[in-house]
Amino acid sequence: MSSVSAAYCERVTSGDIESDPAQMRIVQRLDTLAVDLARPISGGGLLGRLFGQQRAEPGGVYIWGGVGRGKSMIMDLFFDAVPGLQKQRVHFHAFMVDMHARVHQRRAAGVGADDPIRSVADDFAAETRLLCLDEMQVTDIADAMMLSRLFGRLFERGLVLVTTSNAPPDGLYAGGLNRDRFLPFVHLLNSRLDVMELDARTDYRREKEEAAARVWHVPLNGASAAALDRAFAAHGGGSTPETLRVQGRDVVVPKSGKRVARITFDELCRTARGPADFGAIARRFPVLVIDGIPRLEGIGEDVIRRFVLLVDEIYDNRVRLIASAEAQPADLLNGGRQAWVFQRTASRLVEMTSASWPDAERADTQAS
Repeated sequence: MSSVSAAYCERVTSGDIESDPAQMRIVQRLDTLAVDLARPISGGGLLGRLFGQQRAEPGGVYIWGGVGRGKSMIMDLFFDAVPGLQKQRVHFHAFMVDMHARVHQRRAAGVGADDPIRSVADDFAAETRLLCLDEMQVTDIADAMMLSRLFGRLFERGLVLVTTSNAPPDGLYAGGLNRDRFLPFVHLLNSRLDVMELDARTDYRREKEEAAARVWHVPLNGASAAALDRAFAAHGGGSTPETLRVQGRDVVVPKSGKRVARITFDELCRTARGPADFGAIARRFPVLVIDGIPRLEGIGEDVIRRFVLLVDEIYDNRVRLIASAEAQPADLLNGGRQAWVFQRTASRLVEMTSASWPDAERADTQAS
């Protein structure tokens, strides 16, 4: 098993990142956790887990800090450094979509009817020992009400959790409806996980802003529309629509090519879309052209939330993003209740519109 520290030092040596003491402190803690995970499971091994016996620590690590500090990168290094283990690495929103779907299926089938959340947790724990959960942010009351019961049972069954967030546990679901019912989950995180702040010295994604002009076109005018026309055509786009089947319903992409889709902000975010819809589009097309991203102040929290979910999905699927907008990413939302959460989204947009975006070359090659 290679260590997280060794992988981190390789990235430093190659020039991909700069060594940072705050990052190194988290890396060393994850090294310890990786060693702990390599040890045999207590409480009767796999059979002990299947029949509900508890195991000793480790419980996991909760990494929080500002946008672009390297939280996800470090978690990914840890995930790759723990081989031969039942493990999953997933974005928080996608994980919650999966959990709600599993609960719904059990209720519909009458399986675990007395406590479907417990049943879902038991099944998930039987198939996963390590869960790496990226970008935990709780904004949905349905998620908030499920989390304590779900993770209470998962921890009982021996799940080890490593998660990232922009906020400490005490800052999750701040101001949310019925937050007092969410507080047991906050206590669970604080008691079961090592909560570590990553206070790196800079937002590395902001250093890439200068290269964004080629694919992020402002303001919204004829020049930006023409730039998107040229980009869409260069990637093989045409006027042919494509229909994706998602959870029993149709998601129509009005213009597409073999590897590129073009769709407006309004079609994506002012209609009843969710993570499953955005994920289906992101998995199908390595290049996505979005027209008409407005400034987000005053357009409605549901619309902003959909845009945040959209960005998460295209980021996680390493999609090449080309867009026209009223403002640069950092200036799309500067006020309102969701402005703090949107800082992460803006930072991701900056990264996705940079020349060094990981799959930019792949997307260009495949679309040509």
